Amino acid sequence: MNLKFKPTPYRLMNVSTGRVFDDRGWDLSDPQEGGNPSLVRAVYEQKTFNPRNDLKGLYRYADWMPIRRTLKRSAAPVTYKSKGLAKHLGLNNLYITFSGYNPRIGAKMTTCSFKETEAFSVCARMDRRESRVLVVQSAGNTARAFAQVCSDNEIPVVICIPGDNLHDLWFHKKLHRCVKVVAVPHGCDYYDAITLGEKLAQDTRFFLEGGAKNVARRDGMGTTLLSCVEKTGRIPDAYFQAVGSGTGAIAAWENAERLAADGRFGENKMRVYVAQNAPFSLIHDSWKSGKRDLAVLDPMEGRRSAELILAKVLANRKPPYGIAGGLFDVLSASGGDTFTCTNDDIMYWLLQFRNLEGYDLLPAPCAAVAALAQAVQDGKVGADECIMLNCTGGGFLASMAKGYVFKEPDLVMDPELPAEEIIAAVSSLF
Repeated sequence: MNLKFKPTPYRLMNVSTGRVFDDRGWDLSDPQEGGNPSLVRAVYEQKTFNPRNDLKGLYRYADWMPIRRTLKRSAAPVTYKSKGLAKHLGLNNLYITFSGYNPRIGAKMTTCSFKETEAFSVCARMDRRESRVLVVQSAGNTARAFAQVCSDNEIPVVICIPGDNLHDLWFHKKLHRCVKVVAVPHGCDYYDAITLGEKLAQDTRFFLEGGAKNVARRDGMGTTLLSCVEKTGRIPDAYFQAVGSGTGAIAAWENAERLAADGRFGENKMRVYVAQNAPFSLIHDSWKSGKRDLAVLDPMEGRRSAELILAKVLANRKPPYGIAGGLFDVLSASGGDTFTCTNDDIMYWLLQFRNLEGYDLLPAPCAAVAALAQAVQDGKVGADECIMLNCTGGGFLASMAKGYVFKEPDLVMDPELPAEEIIAAVSSLF
């Protein structure tokens, strides 16, 4: 933690109305707008992109992060020009932005996921004197990242996660007692974990992290694009990422808009391409319908699909799709598109990527690689275009080789239980 750190002043803007207002601490929407379905975006006083060499890790991008302080042990995404995958796909300007663990290229996210970019931003937005307990709902990687960051910095947190995804809660050492994990039973999915967290947050002693509506989460994730532009000196022509909620793609687009306003990195003509793991393809199905509204997804069908896919972190039944400033708007404004891939495709590209680039990816970014390969085949990207491939996690084999322990759940609770019962049980943990 840097006690001399001075945050960049910023205000918040309602995307649908353009109204700008002061940050009220943890407000996730403009109260003057009566709860309109709209994202709120940070508007920074610092208009130029200037990475800070006086700060370490992720906080080198602090001028475009809505934070009050810095935290220990952050790491930044790493961007490099691909050789192996680029040659395989016939691309001359493919840049891979990797958020994971691979010391050989300078990537040092020990949880192996770009969810660290969210955790280090969201937690640094919190006041040191915050007395309430943070509540984070996750399908896996977000849980691991927030648990590690909160443990290292002694920030009380409750992690709500599907019981079927507890295998994602591995760490190099035992977590600090400030981290509590509450799982929903076998057969439940991420949406059920969201429901559990929402009931818990009905008590004023707890507060939700906020997901896509939290400007700190989006601007933390958006550092992946900043890493790429710092390397290339320009806004990419095309951006590829696998998505569950689509928040990372929204964040990348928002930072592309900021970079275009800077004037030194070209216009924002970046096409946003996102990928999902079939049969869980809610965002893809919604986009292909041509409608702003999410496609209808039966809850039981959604749970079954979530169980079937390898990239379980991509199964979100409540993504910020149709909200103003959400993924529908980003895909529309950018001229982007969506792709799906099968479990077989993911396994194929997991092996190919390791052979071509020399390190392993998690299943989710393999879906992004599959989407890029499909886009090349379909002629959606040109051989000489500047392409950013956001590889959102990997290097777990090297990281786990250092030794690991699993965090067992402190509680397993049915999300259908009354809020009072959930609140009482979780409160007893602290």
